[in-house]
Amino acid sequence: MEAFFYLSPQTSPQVLFNSLDFGVFLVVVFSMYWIIGGKRRVSQNVLILIASYIFYGLWDWRFLTLLIGSSLIDFIAARYIAASDNKSKRRFWLIFSLFWNLGILFTFKYLNFFLDSFHSFFDSNLLPGEFSIWNVIIPVGLSFYTFQTMSYSIDVYRNKCKPTHNLLNFLCYVSFFPQLVAGPIERTSFLLPQFEKNRQFDLNEAKEGLRQILWGLFKKILVADKLGIAVSMVFDNPEGYGFVSLCYAAILFSFQVYCDFSGYTDIAIGTARLFGFRLHINFRLPYLAKSMTQFWQRWHITLTKWFTDYVYLPIVKRFKKTTAWVRIWALLLTMTLVGLWHGANWTFICFGVFNGLLLAMERIPLGSTKKTLARILPIQPRWFSLIYFFSLTSISSIFFRAETINDAWLILKRIFTLAKDPQFSLLIGVKILFLLLMIAAELVTRRKEFPLQNLEAHMPKWMRWTIYYTLIVLLIRFYEPLKTFIYFQF
Repeated sequence: MEAFFYLSPQTSPQVLFNSLDFGVFLVVVFSMYWIIGGKRRVSQNVLILIASYIFYGLWDWRFLTLLIGSSLIDFIAARYIAASDNKSKRRFWLIFSLFWNLGILFTFKYLNFFLDSFHSFFDSNLLPGEFSIWNVIIPVGLSFYTFQTMSYSIDVYRNKCKPTHNLLNFLCYVSFFPQLVAGPIERTSFLLPQFEKNRQFDLNEAKEGLRQILWGLFKKILVADKLGIAVSMVFDNPEGYGFVSLCYAAILFSFQVYCDFSGYTDIAIGTARLFGFRLHINFRLPYLAKSMTQFWQRWHITLTKWFTDYVYLPIVKRFKKTTAWVRIWALLLTMTLVGLWHGANWTFICFGVFNGLLLAMERIPLGSTKKTLARILPIQPRWFSLIYFFSLTSISSIFFRAETINDAWLILKRIFTLAKDPQFSLLIGVKILFLLLMIAAELVTRRKEFPLQNLEAHMPKWMRWTIYYTLIVLLIRFYEPLKTFIYFQF
């Protein structure tokens, strides 16, 4: 069916973190920022705001109106919430803020999905994805910055923070380009005050920022993108592979999405450090978890914390008596919404429900001791937790990566029926060594924020620069046409 409305994607360049364009952009903005100097904080903030809007506008300048609109609406709503002692007025402005943010999120990201599902259910002749009321690209970063602005209004309503009276600082907080597109999702109480104080150039912080950017590029270009070749080959044609290749691809995708997203986060945190800002850590070696509960405490930490504070806990608190079963049902609902947050597709909903069931299973009291798997699993031997954890995360990754729900069921069916494998020649040779090198480096330096952190304290200069140049040469040697970050689609 033809769309009622049509909004075509723009052909303007996309400033990806793994592009030369971003490198040039970063050098120019960094130079201008520190030429202005730390004593002229307002001028620095103006530069950050202009740079952030240029950065975002290069994706599609029309969506700048949504970014600016969300910023202004939540800035105004929070001011009115704080200025009133009338409970009804405070609630009105909170609802107004939520209605705007959730409204644009639903319209651009989910409207077609729900209408298509509705029409497909009642019209057997209509193929999935055939019905739509408009063809529109999803504004990049929409799910991230709407959650960030919503948390500000909610926190002001809960009296957990005071509203800012400085519009410039707030606009910078919402649109800060290092974390605008894919997080981390920062809270007002942490990031906004950093725009309200002077920043002085710190050479050591700049060095750490550059090293973290280098490590993030390594994970993205040399690990995630290389793993993606094999993963796409299998997931694009699942009926052509047996259970060995499918299991292998599912495991590889688990590492691909980790290196892709945590690589982005490393670049974002490193870039912010160049300008004198700190962002939250978003990953803490999630694949060393011994349970799914531990995994979600280490994976996409800022999103997990957001849903915990603004969805899970409010649901639990609505019950007079909070039992284990109340928490379990709240957890199932929360994780379903987490899955839906990732995208308008039944695969993501199943991803959320599956993880919710796993987390619920680990919270169910066992026997008279009332112990749960969440407490029992962490004390089990490492070999047991590896089998348990990677078996479940690999199944979860199938729902996350499959193009359609039918593909996901087909893959699971071929795995559990031990379908024969006509071909198995995935990702052999030097490319798989990059993954092994990344795993080894993060295991050895697991007490650090990233493996290259504070190398001066552990290595002589010649050894440090050997590592830097080796990584740079490898990045240039194996660099391929730009591949966007997986989480940019969310």
